[in-house]
Amino acid sequence: MAFPAAAMSLPNLRQAPTAAGAPEPKPASPNQVSLPSDSEQPQQTSRKSRGSPQLNRWSMARAIRSGRKLDRGVQKAQSTELEPEPAPVGSPDSNANNHAWLGNSGNDYFMEVTTGKQIYMVSDGTGWTAEHSVNAALGQFEHCLVDRGCPVNTHLFSGIDDVERLLEIIKQAAKEGAMLVYTLADPSMAESARQACSLWGVPSTDVLGPITEAVASHLGVSPSGLPRGAPGRNFALTDEYFRRIESVEFTIKQDDGALPQNLHKADIILAGVSRTGKTPLSIYLAQKGYKVANVPIVMGVQLPKTLFQVDPEKVFGLTINPVVLQTIRRVRAKSLGFGTEARSNYSEMDYVREELEFAGKIFAQNPGWPVIEVTGKAIEETAAVVLRLYHDRKQRCSMPRISKRY
Repeated sequence: MAFPAAAMSLPNLRQAPTAAGAPEPKPASPNQVSLPSDSEQPQQTSRKSRGSPQLNRWSMARAIRSGRKLDRGVQKAQSTELEPEPAPVGSPDSNANNHAWLGNSGNDYFMEVTTGKQIYMVSDGTGWTAEHSVNAALGQFEHCLVDRGCPVNTHLFSGIDDVERLLEIIKQAAKEGAMLVYTLADPSMAESARQACSLWGVPSTDVLGPITEAVASHLGVSPSGLPRGAPGRNFALTDEYFRRIESVEFTIKQDDGALPQNLHKADIILAGVSRTGKTPLSIYLAQKGYKVANVPIVMGVQLPKTLFQVDPEKVFGLTINPVVLQTIRRVRAKSLGFGTEARSNYSEMDYVREELEFAGKIFAQNPGWPVIEVTGKAIEETAAVVLRLYHDRKQRCSMPRISKRY
């Protein structure tokens, strides 16, 4: 297959200063950055940079997105000398621990560009697929990332719809020794990215290409090659879309035990004490098309009779570690401006334990309700457990054991 866009643009790739003997860079502009090697950095590099390093990194990313060229030198204030040229890609001086001078309306200042390894995510759409794929992969390295043993900085570049902008980003990735993860629906754009990364030595992963080719082969139909939201793509309002809208509306009306007479209309019912994440979990499931109701369990408040009259396979109990729950409740009480006396009835350990025990007795009296431990779980993880049990029950694939906690 021929890729006209890639063929027209890729000859310019060899102009990048990626190795010794490469063409000299063009004259610097005030808004451009030079990444000097460690051996040529002045003594002030040992001092802390001004401002927040995280803010500086975001500024750097925004500058790249806006089209500013960040791969050449900057003229320092009141000086005619340019900063040293960037070190060749792959050299020790081209790692992510370099520093740079940024120009700000003629007033230059020193700042730290990045620390740790860089991952660039490039998409011709929203970048949702690339971002979530990278985050899922990084989840396998929490043992390293939590204590910053191997720090990682990610940058998302969405809406990249022309080769020139794409190559500028890959060029910057080569300068910083970054990895590139891309989801480009246009085959010519994807091929341009592949060739540029190969030429400049940028490690890269095409997330969308292989699975698109596999699906095309399986269906026997060629893909459109258009990103989501591209002109010419029409998305019909399907029954599924209206079902999701209806589910969200239903879930909002049923929040926090409201309208208990409608519990029989719900697909899923969540029950648990305060601050076990019932509302955010309900909204998350509703956006997937499930009508969800949540019922709070409070000592001294009788649960609605309809909760025990609906199909028990709809009901899921939520529980949490008492220490964690106390911490969450204290923060909540403080944010609401509760006084010390009010907090004692809500966030003190004795009351927290007593309320959890009360909820546990209700769960024990209804062994058909699976009880999900939400301590340390993200909303997505809890939702995955709920949906797995929900569909297993609906399809009679595997029945959960009585009173088992998940």
